[in-house]
Amino acid sequence: MNPQFSTTLHDNGVAEIVLDRPPVNALNDAGWHALAAGITALGAQAAVRVIVIRAEGRGFCAGVDIKELNADDRLIVSVNAGNYATFKAVHRSPVPVIAAVHGFVLGGGIGICGAADIVIAADDASFGLPEVDRGAMGGAAHLQRLFGLQKTRYAFFTGEMIPAAEAWRLGGVERVVPRAELRSTALEIAARIAAKSPAMIRIAKEALNGIEDGNLEDKYRWEQGFTLQAYMSPDSAETRQAFVEKRDATF
Repeated sequence: MNPQFSTTLHDNGVAEIVLDRPPVNALNDAGWHALAAGITALGAQAAVRVIVIRAEGRGFCAGVDIKELNADDRLIVSVNAGNYATFKAVHRSPVPVIAAVHGFVLGGGIGICGAADIVIAADDASFGLPEVDRGAMGGAAHLQRLFGLQKTRYAFFTGEMIPAAEAWRLGGVERVVPRAELRSTALEIAARIAAKSPAMIRIAKEALNGIEDGNLEDKYRWEQGFTLQAYMSPDSAETRQAFVEKRDATF
């Protein structure tokens, strides 16, 4: 078990991954690589029919550990690779993946949701990509898969959050439920899918991925190249330092 998340396989074939890295579920470099490996391993098991990813704590996922990157910005290459592997593992998983989210859904949390097959949101959930304010790029391909081009650009440029009700209106989430019902709703939907022919569901997952416009992984990899470019700018270092020091960045 990785200390940043736990995994449970239920008798009906539903696998549950729970992110749990206080205070905000911002996974470090090792955590992203471990999560990718865990998702991939579950999808390879014949006994697994559906994967549910949820979290404990204040929010679903705040993305990468900015403090770790601020301490050693050379980790950006490895962190990028871990993010890429995680989102690919979700998107290319041979079984459906359901993201059940609450509170803040930021950065890498957007990547997981945008790569997932179904997103269930608690009524307190909000979605955003503060990448510009963190001196990085990435995640817009996944946000665009949820909310469309114009909303994605507005959210990316401004850093404004998209609340659960608006996410539902835009078609980015399947449903919005009270926080107390989030886990049970996600598991109920997962159980409905798990009760179907596993062979047919796996075929359906591959077929649905094949009819999408463009290649999600290629789009995200393109964005990641600009993260490396952004990290070469003094402004990028200032945004990270300001975040750690809890002050406004100065440009």
